[in-house]
Amino acid sequence: MGTAHPGNAPVVAGVDGSERALAAVRWAALTAARQHAPLELVHAAGYPDLYVGAAAPPSEVLQQQLREQGEDALSTAERHAEDAAGIRARTRLETDAPVPLLLRASEAARMVVLGTSGHGGFVGLLLGSTTVALATHAHCPVVSVHGDPPETGPVVVGVDGSELSEQATGHAFEQASLRGAELVAVHTWSDADTDVVFSAARMEFEWEPVEDAERRVLAERLAGWQAEYPDVVVHKVVAKDRPRHQLLEWGEVARLLVVGSRGRGGFRGLLLGSTSQALIHHATCPVMVVRPEHGYPDGGGG
Repeated sequence: MGTAHPGNAPVVAGVDGSERALAAVRWAALTAARQHAPLELVHAAGYPDLYVGAAAPPSEVLQQQLREQGEDALSTAERHAEDAAGIRARTRLETDAPVPLLLRASEAARMVVLGTSGHGGFVGLLLGSTTVALATHAHCPVVSVHGDPPETGPVVVGVDGSELSEQATGHAFEQASLRGAELVAVHTWSDADTDVVFSAARMEFEWEPVEDAERRVLAERLAGWQAEYPDVVVHKVVAKDRPRHQLLEWGEVARLLVVGSRGRGGFRGLLLGSTSQALIHHATCPVMVVRPEHGYPDGGGG
């Protein structure tokens, strides 16, 4: 049990020179400092999409300008990281598009942190297909940061009972412990959810009321993690509601929302449908999307 990371894996932050990217850098620096992890700042200086169908590649002069802009952006980001958390970051500039660069970086990272939008190498990074690509294919959790995030409030995790939800729960406990924050575990159910209505666990308890069954199941899923992180105060929320609505409401007071990239039950298809889009676009706090990965937590609730 517990969250595991490959070696001394870095926290990776995408840099594009925008203010929102710098807010993400500051959040990443503080998180890296709390986890005693390296911080790596990466910039994609390539613009291949601009030249699809073009007769010739970009000129050497333009390529040099892009590299210089990237170096300036990384230098500024380094200063922000040091001012925010007192740590020195390593930097990485590549003449590649954002998605391939970040996917490669995610192979050795403990998380990838991104601003919600910007310009330059990460234009519209969390407002379109790039988000789906990273959240669907990254090898580590992906965090979207919206402006300067709060340093107060609870960590909130969406729990649906799936294996990936277990991993998300483990990361949420870890982040709450590192921040000295309380944890709110949110589980939703619906009359239309046949997995809930006809669950084997509910039948074992002689068809107990659905809400009672869901409260019991949530408590069981959290028990192992509470033993692993006894310092974390946990609040359990079970609601007959849509997960998107509940999580967005809690996002207004949370310092971090944590969800699995997909699950079952109330969070089915989380990162491929409306719930994920709502969280990424509209949550007012950072959102961590946990990806399935060997070595990350494999369950804490039994």
